[in-house]
Amino acid sequence: MIARYTRPTLGHIWSEENKYQQWLAVELASSETLAEMGIVPTEAAQALRQHAAIAVDRITEIENVVKHDVIAFTTCVAESMAAAGAAESSRWFHYGLTSNDVVDTAQALMIQQAAAEISTGLDKLLAVLERRAYEFQHAVCIGRTHGIHAEPYTFGLKLALWFDELRRNAQRFRSAADELRIGKLSGAVGTFGHISPAAEEQICARLGLRAAAIASQVISRDLHAHLASTLALIAATCEKIALEVRHLQRTEVREAEEPFAAGQKGSSAMPHKRNPVTCEQICGLARVVRSNVQAAFEDIALWHERDISHSSVERVILPDSTILVDYLLAKTIWLIDGLVVSPERMRRNLELTRGLVFSGQLLLDLTAAGMLREAAYKLVQGHAMRCWAEEGDFRAAISVEPEVKSRLSAEQLEAAFSEARQLSNVTEIFRRVFQK
Repeated sequence: MIARYTRPTLGHIWSEENKYQQWLAVELASSETLAEMGIVPTEAAQALRQHAAIAVDRITEIENVVKHDVIAFTTCVAESMAAAGAAESSRWFHYGLTSNDVVDTAQALMIQQAAAEISTGLDKLLAVLERRAYEFQHAVCIGRTHGIHAEPYTFGLKLALWFDELRRNAQRFRSAADELRIGKLSGAVGTFGHISPAAEEQICARLGLRAAAIASQVISRDLHAHLASTLALIAATCEKIALEVRHLQRTEVREAEEPFAAGQKGSSAMPHKRNPVTCEQICGLARVVRSNVQAAFEDIALWHERDISHSSVERVILPDSTILVDYLLAKTIWLIDGLVVSPERMRRNLELTRGLVFSGQLLLDLTAAGMLREAAYKLVQGHAMRCWAEEGDFRAAISVEPEVKSRLSAEQLEAAFSEARQLSNVTEIFRRVFQK
């Protein structure tokens, strides 16, 4: 069994400390690239690499006065250079750049850091879904449509379906994150008025990024909206899983339930309660991630070459969505890894309607035996509705029906009520999903 999936949240990635460190990384990559191109003195770039430093408290103090975070940042770095006796070199810091050259490019670095952590969570959840799918590949349960018993199913198929959906989400997310592996250092309106496209490409490459083909003062926000959408899809799949467990944990069903730890209590008033609280938490937090998508889409349309209406929004939705999805993945891994499953209860529920769930196969077999489909449907439904209303035995009732006996032998009737027959392709479905 996989150990409970615990690790620090992604909050450290979106901390002020890490944000300014990434800003500094962009600035130093820029000065070193420009030095290689003969634009910035080599000794200045070396001095910046050696002495440039940030202090979050000092940046905050300066920002309270100047009301501009990047200016507060550059001022703090200049102070650190002066303290190291390298004030002359500080004049080459932020050379040729505008604020958002630094902010957008550094944000891309932070997104990649967050994406790497989320990808780890996706891989872990996929692994536990696959393992438990094979564990219950042939555990027969009742499939439900509209919440009503439909036809035989297996619990492994539920898990395989979730695996398949999550795998698509992982592919979408990684693609969206890779699209945002881009930086821009093209100036105040994206025209490269102060440094060249070649310099931008080299700076971005130094940071492990690609240069945006074109930008205004900012990277186009459709890319960020796409990322937010993929995060919402991941959250929605986690919710889908949790919602199913919530239904299966209901007292009337009790086919599966989330882990309940020794010493855990479900209710302050009712000692018997075992509530699906983690599942409910997953469902609730998924709503927050989805709501952030709307805000991300609102950020796409900005005035002309840029305004800052998107900036305040992203300071909320990017940390929130990535942190929450990482947390939701951890919770869902814990849920599936420790999920308590009851095949015995599944069997009891499957047999609850006394054969009604085989009405579809019986209809087909009667049709194949020469009965008109409308007539066969009317006959089967008539018996089914009576058994439904009277809680009778459908199989027993249908086996003495003259119209059925005249068309189906005892062996054929037995086959009509065979769950193995209906589930004979489960192994093939698994082969398709897991490709092995």
